[in-house]
Amino acid sequence: MAAQDTTQRFIFDNADVRGELASLDSSYREILAKHAYPQPVQALLGEMLAAAVLLSTTIKYDGLLILQARSSGPLSTLMVECSSDQAVRGIARYADDLQGETLDELMPDGVLAITIDPVKGQRYQGIVSLEGGSLATALDSYFANSEQLPTRFRLLADGRSARGFLLQALPADRQPDAQERDETWQRLNILADTLTAEELISLDNQTLLHRLYHEEDVRLFDARPARFECSCSAERSGNALVSLGRDDVLELLQEQGGEITVDCQFCNSRYRYDEAAVLALFEAAAEHARSLH
Repeated sequence: MAAQDTTQRFIFDNADVRGELASLDSSYREILAKHAYPQPVQALLGEMLAAAVLLSTTIKYDGLLILQARSSGPLSTLMVECSSDQAVRGIARYADDLQGETLDELMPDGVLAITIDPVKGQRYQGIVSLEGGSLATALDSYFANSEQLPTRFRLLADGRSARGFLLQALPADRQPDAQERDETWQRLNILADTLTAEELISLDNQTLLHRLYHEEDVRLFDARPARFECSCSAERSGNALVSLGRDDVLELLQEQGGEITVDCQFCNSRYRYDEAAVLALFEAAAEHARSLH
């Protein structure tokens, strides 16, 4: 199957259920190329990237969706950001002597925070325990316990491709009878359980849906692109320095031998500032402040 970085919605014409299929190939590999992650970390980070893309399609927002898993185990942090137009980036923090393969081994007693950081409006955060042996199960629990629409996740990543499959119950419309709606939801989930890991990672979306739901009326919508994109920039790095205050930055400059470097943890870009650059930053900040008065 050709490399793809897309998210694609599908609906059932005779049921109150929708779905989404996320595929990350180039973007996932580009993120992994920035860091020498061990294979188990690559896999979990890929699952989280796919999960973030799927979640970005279930929640209406203009800004950033942030998934952050933390634990006291050998894999201390997984963090993924997905913008409302499906630009993704991600990072992992782990012990040098990392041991273990599974989520339970790598992130015991872990918690997952789901944060919506909109361009306008209030930031929102929900938290769920990383229980059940997989990220997908934890996300299922999050939706089950937060009084949102019942939602089911399947996630898989192998260091080259990351895939996500989502089913979500919708408010009553096509099926006003509650029992009928529940039976349909259960049936579609049972069929989803027959999807093998090999099929999820290798089949194109049309073939995958036909394999699962050939007896259902399913409509697959046009794919939307996803991509790797880091939001770091010289301007943001400069603003971070300005926020520290002029005296502290000049002192830091002296301690660092005349040059401050600001590194992006996500993409490894490095921004350098000598004394002239630092003074120019604070002059520009002062000029901006004067223009506001």
